[in-house]
Amino acid sequence: MAGGPAQRERIWDPALRAFHWTLATLVVANWTLGKIGPSDMSLHFWLGYAVIALLLFRLAWGFAGPATARFARFVRGPRAVLAYAREMVRPHPTYWPGHSPVGALAVLAMLAVLILQVTTGLFADPEDYVNVGPLASTVSSATARAALRWHHRGADLILILVLLHWAVILFYRLWKREDLVRPMIDGWKWVRRR
Repeated sequence: MAGGPAQRERIWDPALRAFHWTLATLVVANWTLGKIGPSDMSLHFWLGYAVIALLLFRLAWGFAGPATARFARFVRGPRAVLAYAREMVRPHPTYWPGHSPVGALAVLAMLAVLILQVTTGLFADPEDYVNVGPLASTVSSATARAALRWHHRGADLILILVLLHWAVILFYRLWKREDLVRPMIDGWKWVRRR
């Protein structure tokens, strides 16, 4: 990829980093509660509401936040995604300033799946009279049961996306010799301007 020498720059703002780590914690906690939690899912519901608040923040931040947080800056077209994918397999750092074109697709996929997950949770009704989504009474019984099925499928999809996310982080660390974790902690990243 073209560009000058890599320079260390502050890329990720504190709000985006706090969002990332808080969302990661809540998603892992809520996934665990959903799979092996108690029969009373009150905590699962409250953590789900917190996820909704975080998703609303991220959507707003994607339009009003700093440049590297904005969707318009990091979502690229198919040509850029394919060009980056070809470069991605090479065993050297890419020093991309922010989300890469492939990483942007991962961000959009995770946001979409999480939005689907919280939406289905709001309408789900397992017919146990305890763990009923707060909006389940506004839809038919068939729709509430379908929401529950999709909520269970969404949990599996979230697990796949999280494992893929971790695998890519390891791939970058071991194959490309590029640390993607530290920048999400301190905000600083080695970048090469293009």
